[in-house]
Amino acid sequence: MTDWSTKKVLVTGGSRGIGAGIAATFLEAGARVAIAGRQQAALETTRRRLEERYGPSCFTIEVDVADPASCRSMANRAVSLLGGLDIVCANAGIYPEAQLDELTADDLQQMFSVNTFGSIYTTQACTAALAESANGRVVITSSITGPLTGYSGLSHYSASKSAQLGFMRSAALELAPAGVTVNAVLPGSVRTEGLDGLGESAIERMVEAIPARRLGTPTDIGAAVMYFGSDEAAFVTGQTLVVDGGQTLPEHADAF
Repeated sequence: MTDWSTKKVLVTGGSRGIGAGIAATFLEAGARVAIAGRQQAALETTRRRLEERYGPSCFTIEVDVADPASCRSMANRAVSLLGGLDIVCANAGIYPEAQLDELTADDLQQMFSVNTFGSIYTTQACTAALAESANGRVVITSSITGPLTGYSGLSHYSASKSAQLGFMRSAALELAPAGVTVNAVLPGSVRTEGLDGLGESAIERMVEAIPARRLGTPTDIGAAVMYFGSDEAAFVTGQTLVVDGGQTLPEHADAF
């Protein structure tokens, strides 16, 4: 089984939500983890919280994933802090809502710059370090929204998340000769800070649409990411794993 104590992991968008859950999952297993994000203060708050629970194996890196130069700096910093790089979790993402008739060029540019281009720039920047690892891994956080489902007000988000998967498949082909795998996790509805303002009645309606009768947790997603990052997944590349409690399964509400 995978010896996680030897693994060096980078998580973008690691200061909150799913990213923090991914980091916690790897830290609990014994890996060394660097969390990256735009706001250093938020990163430090999360680092202190994680280290209180898992010990001093968490580091922070400030990055703008929409900037390729910033991503290259992040990769170099991660290698320096961790002593190498085995697993890169391209998790950073945004999801502002906008109806189709209100979408602007700036809205689209911002969405794709972070969600899609950010995944590409992160992978590009880390490829050399991952190729030096015996088991280099890239795991992209996509979504069921876009690749599998749609949602009113999220057409630009849906497009960006679908585009991530097109990139993933071609990148998996290019990086396979270097021993680097590229896969993606597709979360359903996950309870994060981003849902706090919705109110309990809205959250209850979300739960009603999930056969498992609960929202996912960031650590549910972390467990799926950990599988793709494991030594046991060495022969898996260019693939997706849906983690949604069955949300995408019913043909009709009466199905469950």
